[in-house]
Amino acid sequence: MPTHLPAASSRFETLAQELQQQIAAGVLRPGDRLPSVRQTCASRRMSPSTVFQAYYLLESRGLIRAVPRSGYFVAARANGVPLPEPRTSEPKPGIQPVEVNDLICTILGSARARDIVPFGSAFLNPALFPLDRLRSALISSTRRLEPWNMVDDLPPGNLSLRREIAKRYLRQGMAVDADEVVLTNGAMEALNLCLGALTRPGDAVVVESPTFYIALQALQHLGLHAIEVPTHVREGIDLGRLAQVIELYRPKACWLMTTFQNPLGSLMPDAKKRDLVELLARHDLPLIEDDVYSELYDGKVAPLPAKAFDRRGLVLHCSSFSKCLAPGYRVGWAVPGRWTHEVQRLKVMTSLSGSIPVQAALAEYLQEGGYDHHLRSLRLSLRAQRASLFEAVTRHFPDGTQVVLPAGGYFLWVELPIGVDAMALYRAALAQGISIAPGPMFSARAEFQRHIRLTCGQRWDASIERATRTLARLVDDAVRAHAGSHPAI
Repeated sequence: MPTHLPAASSRFETLAQELQQQIAAGVLRPGDRLPSVRQTCASRRMSPSTVFQAYYLLESRGLIRAVPRSGYFVAARANGVPLPEPRTSEPKPGIQPVEVNDLICTILGSARARDIVPFGSAFLNPALFPLDRLRSALISSTRRLEPWNMVDDLPPGNLSLRREIAKRYLRQGMAVDADEVVLTNGAMEALNLCLGALTRPGDAVVVESPTFYIALQALQHLGLHAIEVPTHVREGIDLGRLAQVIELYRPKACWLMTTFQNPLGSLMPDAKKRDLVELLARHDLPLIEDDVYSELYDGKVAPLPAKAFDRRGLVLHCSSFSKCLAPGYRVGWAVPGRWTHEVQRLKVMTSLSGSIPVQAALAEYLQEGGYDHHLRSLRLSLRAQRASLFEAVTRHFPDGTQVVLPAGGYFLWVELPIGVDAMALYRAALAQGISIAPGPMFSARAEFQRHIRLTCGQRWDASIERATRTLARLVDDAVRAHAGSHPAI
């Protein structure tokens, strides 16, 4: 019998429901190819974007999988019922001191060896980037550098590169002047400078739960406290709870990832981003928007940042080229709104300037064109890698595992079955030559004891497949050990 689902609210949801019911009824079976996007557009009188949205929704539920240049196929374990997803977090309320550096440094330091399968890494395979073209741009631009460039390109940084960044904002409908862009040593410095411009030691800052461990390290470094707010695996931070937190604790700032949040992979819908900005504006509360993954989206249209809805200069938007173009070049930037002057001042006081030759090289690369072609190729690779890892987890991991497939980025957030301890799994996996990122490193209170983050940053091959099966076996061993020590009464 077809699965009964809630009424759809849009055409793409209606199409997704119909296909899901066909999968549940056995009309479409595991391995069957779905009608192509072009065929579905013709038969349903729908636009390609509508069909893609429906297929992305089914893919995120684990019901179908995309095969590059071949189309969409019913997934191996699809039964018409969406796979369970990790639950929305429920952090303990209140202001929390942050002491995470020792744990994070230990975990990150253990995964640097090249013979380790880097499921725990936050970095992509370097082979995914146009390193030869970047090298040529670096050589060419360096030859043309003049002595005065070393002075002219002090903060806010190389003017040509700032103009290229401003152009990319303009393509999304945001009028950002080149003078508003402050170039930094990666996004990390941009985020820290913005945090330093807004806070003083002892202040409290809102973060998501779970949140990227770099945010926690930044808070600890500056002597700040964290207020963790529940965050949905698909739609981001809970705005109702955020409103309560603002009233109760009067934080000085928010640090959020609204697009492909690390570690969840959540993508806040545009309407919710608008509501977020309006909520913060009512309280005159600044938002540091960590937006380093926004170029790594599926589909045809880039998601807008919260900055796109900012009319009062309250959103300090931070990004970089590290995740999408040149990881080793360490070039990031901030568009700090009303705090632009203060962020520039802090930049001069801390590191004075980024690498002038590297900034010039990136400016030349962007001016020559080819960046968008590279991004399209990178997105296709990451999408295939996410789908492969997601399918392998759903196929090999034991019952009780919960996972969600995001619509961009390169992380999977996995909730493990009862009885599995993420830190114990981390140690067991490392002994097998596999790194993972255990959940406690994403919380100021070391919560998420049954969660891990897996990185889809490596090209899928037999070694990655074997590592996934090994990891699944370790999870299964932990489940069995727990069951043996807790026999049913």
